Amino acid sequence: MKIGFVFDDTLDSADGVQQYVLTVSQWLTAQGHEVHYLVGETTRRDLPNLHSLSKNVKVRFNQNRMSIPLPARKRDIERVVLAEDFDVLHVQVPYSPTMAAKVINAAPPSTAIVGTFHILPFSAWQHRANRALALALRRNLKKFHAFISVSSAAQTFAKEVYGIESVIIPNTVESNRFMLARPFPNPDNRRRIVFVGRLVARKGCIYLLRAVQRLVQDGVTDIHVDVCGRGELEPELKRFVAEHKLEDIVTFHGFVSEADKARFLAGADIAVFPSLGGECFGIVLIEAMAAGSKVVLGGDNAGYASVLRAEQLFNPRSVRALTVMLQSYLEDTPVALAATQEATRWQLHAVKQYDVNIVGTQLLKLYRETLHRRGYVR
Repeated sequence: MKIGFVFDDTLDSADGVQQYVLTVSQWLTAQGHEVHYLVGETTRRDLPNLHSLSKNVKVRFNQNRMSIPLPARKRDIERVVLAEDFDVLHVQVPYSPTMAAKVINAAPPSTAIVGTFHILPFSAWQHRANRALALALRRNLKKFHAFISVSSAAQTFAKEVYGIESVIIPNTVESNRFMLARPFPNPDNRRRIVFVGRLVARKGCIYLLRAVQRLVQDGVTDIHVDVCGRGELEPELKRFVAEHKLEDIVTFHGFVSEADKARFLAGADIAVFPSLGGECFGIVLIEAMAAGSKVVLGGDNAGYASVLRAEQLFNPRSVRALTVMLQSYLEDTPVALAATQEATRWQLHAVKQYDVNIVGTQLLKLYRETLHRRGYVR
């Protein structure tokens, strides 16, 4: 098949939707399918069949940095869509009227149009903004032939805000890449707590640092915290560490490569993601599970709750709750050891369902069923 992934944002960054598009598309290519990228302004040149169809401007939404397309030229879009004659256009939803909607309008009747919902708004105004977008796209949305959501949280959002029924096909990782990652050396043999994510309020890193401060006050000093990521709160978080004399406990690594991210997660005794909300899934959770983090803990939000079991969720706004949970895995007792072993066993089993071979096969089945249902199987 010839498949076009449609995405308003850039592929120059490595956020969740970008990872989804690249992981799935690379797997499809390995299966012998021809994949194209119909995207917003993108400068990278390492991807074949990349069509950058718009100029983009950077905005903040859902406490994320992203870019949205300025109005793309209709003739440029039609030139690509009609020349390639795609079997499937796979659109990342929500999408804009200024680029992706024009791609959908240009598609011939023989092309199956599939959409995947990736979002769960963090605030009420972001929820309202999506309702307005759904209203603006109501005619364009009727051109779709199938909808996917990456989690039950995204599925509920699709129904409540867009009035759309969707099937769940989850986010995915290339498990082997994480399973083969070698952890960084740990010469002082301290237990490693790892945070990976943007240093913005929604991701909750400050709650982890406050919990670590309490642990240290309680005499737990054989730990080291690796903070991987950048963001507007980085100066504030570093001040907190300095003020509480945690420099020997906490190391800020800034932005790390995908390879180094896998190595940090592979060496984690506990990987902690205290996101306050706005998560529709949590790719980093399954990355940590695949890499072999002994215990993966997450804030109890709708997206993370669709991935982790209740025993590994905590109230992300409660420093005490996180401190108690960390202590329950860090204590040198038979109970803590048994809890860690049970978490590790569960994670290694649960993560299998998110492997790209499983998810990719589900997507291919949906593509083929959609084409068959419409009588356009080639």
